[in-house]
Amino acid sequence: MLLTIGDFARASGLSAKALRRYDETGLLPPARVDPYTGYRYYTRDQVEQARLVRWLRRIGMPLADTGRVCALYAADTAGAARAVRAYWAEVEAQTAARRDLAASLAERIGGTTDMTTTSAFSGGLRFVAAVRLDRGLVRTVQQDAAHAGPHLLAVADGYGADGERASVAAVAAIAAPASAAGPRDRAGDALNALEDGVRDANRRVAGAAAGSGSGSGTTLTAVLLAGTRLTLAHVGDSRAYLLRGGVLAPLTRDHTVVQALVDAGELDPAEAAERPDRAVLLKALDGGDTAPEPDFGVREVRVGDRVLLCTDGVSAVVPEGEIARALRGGGGVEAVADAVVEAARGRGGPDNVACVVGDVVAG
Repeated sequence: MLLTIGDFARASGLSAKALRRYDETGLLPPARVDPYTGYRYYTRDQVEQARLVRWLRRIGMPLADTGRVCALYAADTAGAARAVRAYWAEVEAQTAARRDLAASLAERIGGTTDMTTTSAFSGGLRFVAAVRLDRGLVRTVQQDAAHAGPHLLAVADGYGADGERASVAAVAAIAAPASAAGPRDRAGDALNALEDGVRDANRRVAGAAAGSGSGSGTTLTAVLLAGTRLTLAHVGDSRAYLLRGGVLAPLTRDHTVVQALVDAGELDPAEAAERPDRAVLLKALDGGDTAPEPDFGVREVRVGDRVLLCTDGVSAVVPEGEIARALRGGGGVEAVADAVVEAARGRGGPDNVACVVGDVVAG
């Protein structure tokens, strides 16, 4: 027995307007459409799928993702469940980043900064930093790039035939707007500079990779000081860490398929390190028409903090405990940067390395 669109709407909880839209997009086509009247008819077997669509849309899942989950559900309910968990893990990660951005935006709109930020910045905070680039022990070319200035640190990991040019172009692009106006006392201004830099980086990557066709691109991770705050923009699987009081804290989350599985609880972090597909990226600067949405972040910093930015030539092979020991080592940033490179080489140096070690000091 077929149900009219009105009956089906009541049974599924979806409005007739929504059902027409889902038919047009191919998400939930009716079982039959009358060729003369255009009336849509559905089967009772479609009610369960319609309810699934309704709940997926209520958690904010985009139409394309909803369609993929529904297709999975028909053949692999466990796979559909994994997809839902992976989606929600991504939502929660983005929500955490946006929480900090919202606080910064409210401060900027209100035209206020707290006394700690104002007084600390009157003397100035800056980085004392060291950069190291190492080809590693296996690769024949260097496709990583890095930048260190008094207020901006950045690393990029290129891939593809024009990966070297892509990474160099991206780092140059992020450095331009971030450094042009000098130090900033508001996180919102710094975040705007980083956002402009990422967009320009994507455009420059398009130019750098134009001669080789598709397949080239780069990651990009950058931090910019603003008052007593560290602002961050991140695309890909390069990483940023903060060492404070000897304790290492990650500031970024990898945009990889494997990390999405870890976030969804489908993969143990220890297993992730052994996966051959651990470097498959979900986000990168590839010169496409629309730049990917970076992760943005804001973090309070103080004199004595140490920041590390590195490509996966370090993070994919050197355990975080060993990275922490290298950062806690004696000597200044030059010696510590050397120690990070040596740690990667000690693990076989399978990939290029770019790392920047920056100490936060009073200006």
